[in-house]
Amino acid sequence: MRPDRETFIAEVDENSAGERLDRWLAKLEYISSRSRASWLISEGLVTIDGRKLKASFRVSPGEKIQIEIPRTPAEGPLEPLAAPLEIVYQDEDVVVINKPAGLVVHPAAGHAQDTLVNILLHHIPNLSMGFAERRPGIVHRLDRDTSGLLVVAKNDSAHHALAAQFKSKTAKRVYWAIVAGAFAQPSGTFHSHLARHPTDRKRFASAKSAGGKLAITHYKTLQRTRDYSWIECRLETGRTHQIRVHMSESGHPILGDPIYGGRFKKSAPRLMLHATELGFTHPRTHTELHFQTPWPPDLESFIKKLGFKI
Repeated sequence: MRPDRETFIAEVDENSAGERLDRWLAKLEYISSRSRASWLISEGLVTIDGRKLKASFRVSPGEKIQIEIPRTPAEGPLEPLAAPLEIVYQDEDVVVINKPAGLVVHPAAGHAQDTLVNILLHHIPNLSMGFAERRPGIVHRLDRDTSGLLVVAKNDSAHHALAAQFKSKTAKRVYWAIVAGAFAQPSGTFHSHLARHPTDRKRFASAKSAGGKLAITHYKTLQRTRDYSWIECRLETGRTHQIRVHMSESGHPILGDPIYGGRFKKSAPRLMLHATELGFTHPRTHTELHFQTPWPPDLESFIKKLGFKI
């Protein structure tokens, strides 16, 4: 049992025979909505005898299903933070923002009320809570030191639809990075299973044996100088620190990476990783939306000094 989660055991009754798991969960008083049920399932928090279940799983009478629900941290209620927010697009269902580097996306240890979530609450009241009460509207994340595009859901219906797109890998995410050296092949794919580093809990690493979560990164070299490469990375999966780990383990760490950069961790003003493109299907209209943003102004002069053309 984990102290940050509350565990429930629910037994399936005769009247629920053959029902989809997500529909059955939504009827439980402590879950109460299908979008919240889907979130729990997608996070691997719904199991039978340790086996993670899918939303389409058909329940049977007498089955005892374990549900782990994250506890709300004790920092108190979330407070809106009056700070600038670059909104790229907004309608009644979604908002796309251009996140600056240095901003944590949601409350965590050491960052209770100074996050993107707090700023969002100032600009956009009544955001979708999904099932994580301290992450209203958050469908996907960017690392604190990564800048770029991020979509936020404004209601539960949009949250559920967008989360499904990220889970099914239909949402498009493209990043730019400046890395050390040049790849032997100008393009390729990194494929590994990422897990917590065995000795450093701040780091992730490709698992040497069974375990870890599948991580797939496609890269392409856009420009090269004598010492560095400007690459494009397209994600099939969205694991924590995925691009940073894959680049470091390939021998081409991202410049300015304080965790994985090695001797290049202080070679740039900050982490040279930027979420430059984002695409997804609108949850209500089903139209295809696509957004792009260039390197932030604070990095342009440095990138030019390295010899790249912007």
